[in-house]
Amino acid sequence: MSDTKQSTELFDLAKEAMDKAYVPYSKFPVGAAIVTAAGKIYSGCNVENAAYPEGTCAEAGAIASMVLGGDTQIKDIYVIGKGDELVTPCGGCRQKIREFSSVDTMIHICGAEGVRKSLTMNELLPFSFGPENLEQAS
Repeated sequence: MSDTKQSTELFDLAKEAMDKAYVPYSKFPVGAAIVTAAGKIYSGCNVENAAYPEGTCAEAGAIASMVLGGDTQIKDIYVIGKGDELVTPCGGCRQKIREFSSVDTMIHICGAEGVRKSLTMNELLPFSFGPENLEQAS
């Protein structure tokens, strides 16, 4: 599959996920789609809860689906929300994405018209803390 075709597919999947978000309180739907290093595709949407802090983000849903599917390496993630501003992953989701990223992982921030900005993991979360920080010396 060509990069352009895959990019379009992932954007469309993220938009479809956003359209299915459960957001009765904030009215702010977000969707996410992931392609893994192995080429598998997963998506997720935000799901709110009457106990506000107990909701889940779209990125977290897509990552959970990816892990359930047996994958642990994000190649690209597309995140889409409504509005004129960039809808970037929240701090918690930046760390969740980081857990399953490499230096080559790209985060694509989308709006209704398509990709608005693409960032590397290091641009999204500079000086991040990850699994390698926990490795113990032998």
